[in-house]
Amino acid sequence: MYDEKIVLCGANSYERKYYLNPDFEHLPSHVKDELKILCVLYVNDVGGILTLVFEENGELCFEVTSKEGDPMFDDIGSQLKIKQIQREKQELLEALQMYYRVFFLEEMPEGE
Repeated sequence: MYDEKIVLCGANSYERKYYLNPDFEHLPSHVKDELKILCVLYVNDVGGILTLVFEENGELCFEVTSKEGDPMFDDIGSQLKIKQIQREKQELLEALQMYYRVFFLEEMPEGE
C-alpha cells in the first residue's frame, strides 16, 4: 500500500506552523493533541523543523532540519530532546507504530 516514507506530522519554528497528515485524521483526538503538543514544544525549545515520519518498515522516526547557519537552532539540544521524547512518550510512539502497521501496511499483530 505504501512504498515510501509517510509523514505523520511536523512543526516548523520558522513559519510557526503545525501539520498533521490528513491520512491520520482518524486518530483519536487526544492522540492528535499529544502529537501537536510534542512537535510544537520541540520546535519551541530547539528551533528548526521536526517531522515524524514512518519508514517503509513501519518504524516511526524523527527527522530534524534547520536553515543553514541558523544561530537559534540547538543541534545538541535537539538530539537530547528527541531522546527525552522517545523515553517519556515510548508507549505513544509504539502505539502509533502498531496503528500504522495494522491500518496502513495491513500487517496482523503478532499472536493474531
